[in-house]
Amino acid sequence: MQIDTSVTFCGVEMKNPVTVASGTFGSGMEYDEFVNVERLGAVTTKGVALTPWAGNPTPRIAETYGGMMNAVGLQNPGIEEFLKKDIEFLKKKDTRIIVNVCGHSEEEYVGVVERLQEEPVDLLEINVSCPNVKEGGIAFGVDPAALQHITEEVKKKAKQPIIMKLSPNVTNIVDMAKAAEAGGADALSLINTITGMKIDIRKRAFALANRTGGLSGPAIKPVAVRMVYQVCHAVDLPVIGMGGISCWEDAIEFIMAGATMVSVGTANFHDPFVTAKIIEGIEDYMKHEGIKDLSEIRKCL
Repeated sequence: MQIDTSVTFCGVEMKNPVTVASGTFGSGMEYDEFVNVERLGAVTTKGVALTPWAGNPTPRIAETYGGMMNAVGLQNPGIEEFLKKDIEFLKKKDTRIIVNVCGHSEEEYVGVVERLQEEPVDLLEINVSCPNVKEGGIAFGVDPAALQHITEEVKKKAKQPIIMKLSPNVTNIVDMAKAAEAGGADALSLINTITGMKIDIRKRAFALANRTGGLSGPAIKPVAVRMVYQVCHAVDLPVIGMGGISCWEDAIEFIMAGATMVSVGTANFHDPFVTAKIIEGIEDYMKHEGIKDLSEIRKCL
């Protein structure tokens, strides 16, 4: 049976629905010897800011049951170095490019978006979990008004479709999705990491220098599936579902919840071949179940 794994996301054709979570795959260079990045529907880059960010002090990664915690602090070389190395690498590959954008203020977000206007980039994913320094450090993504405003400002300058990446650390994820939709977002991605803490009882110290960090991995998948389902039934925007995906069965679960695409994150660290396995698993599942197109099972519940 002939199957079609391709999806259209914000008008951009993808050969399959699989991408990678920002910060877990670099921009593909680090995985080039393990994974044929051209097999991916898209590569989502690490977060990039207007100027270099040093990130948080170490230790900033800790293992935990069913996943890991990180407080890397979005370390990145800044937009100019990113364009020279990461985009130069990716534009030679037959895959779509999604750039993750971060900033500490409206001006920083807009500055990166403006710099990317004429670059060979297909989509922009806006990381609104960054602390808003002008509002006392509260993240843009936990206040509906702030989220709507930053979405509006980015949308004014963006030449590419914008994906607002939602934080799960909120009272009601649907309120945040509706705020992004009201601000003009073209799509949403969710979920980002869940804030957690780990204490080393031998050292009597925090496992992370930052004290708290973002929990990711299989432990958060049920929360992610629930939030993706809620959002997909509340707004009319395409969604990239993520949070604990480690096998093709997980990916199918997110698609059935309503996601158009899926993003693989923490699983890349313990199995660099996992994205290829997930793509192959989706293909085998479609053949076995007699599914010609993923639209047949998307949002089927």
